[in-house]
Amino acid sequence: MVTDDMVALVPQLHTFARSLCRDGVRADDLVQEALMRAFNNIQRFTPGTNLKAWLFTIVRNEHYSQLRRSRFEAQGMDIELLPEPSVPPDHDGKLELRDLNRALASLSPGQRTALILVSVSGFSYEEAAEICGCAVGTIKSRVARARETLLEMLEGRQPMPAARGECTEEVRLEDIPPAGRPFASPSSLGI
Repeated sequence: MVTDDMVALVPQLHTFARSLCRDGVRADDLVQEALMRAFNNIQRFTPGTNLKAWLFTIVRNEHYSQLRRSRFEAQGMDIELLPEPSVPPDHDGKLELRDLNRALASLSPGQRTALILVSVSGFSYEEAAEICGCAVGTIKSRVARARETLLEMLEGRQPMPAARGECTEEVRLEDIPPAGRPFASPSSLGI
């Protein structure tokens, strides 16, 4: 029964993984690795506790483990040196999404993770604090600062970060789990 609940959470885990690594392929690998760890350690899960928080914690921890391991791996071509595509997007929504992705990428990892957990994945502040391993007040502060920074950038009161290093894979609404909210506007993030 727990495994059925785990499978049902895969879309939300994938969205969270994408917010961490900003690459759909790496997010798929991250979720798969995290689920393997969860299945191998299912005896550590206490029935009746929050399965969603347990899985999100495993995804976050696996992401940090992969980052530590990647320091020792050879790196490929630097995508920051590639020029931005010369053809502009054909719809305003794509521009807004690009700006939002750029603004999200400029947030600190702690702020971005807290904002995604609370505003997109639907976790309470307490659950997000448990996943991140910090105090509830810290999560509330990170979310508030992240929302204010995003709002300032999207309204033009703060400069938008440069396009270099921008997420090259667009986020599609069908990739966001039903419990999540679309990224199309600041109001959708509760800003």
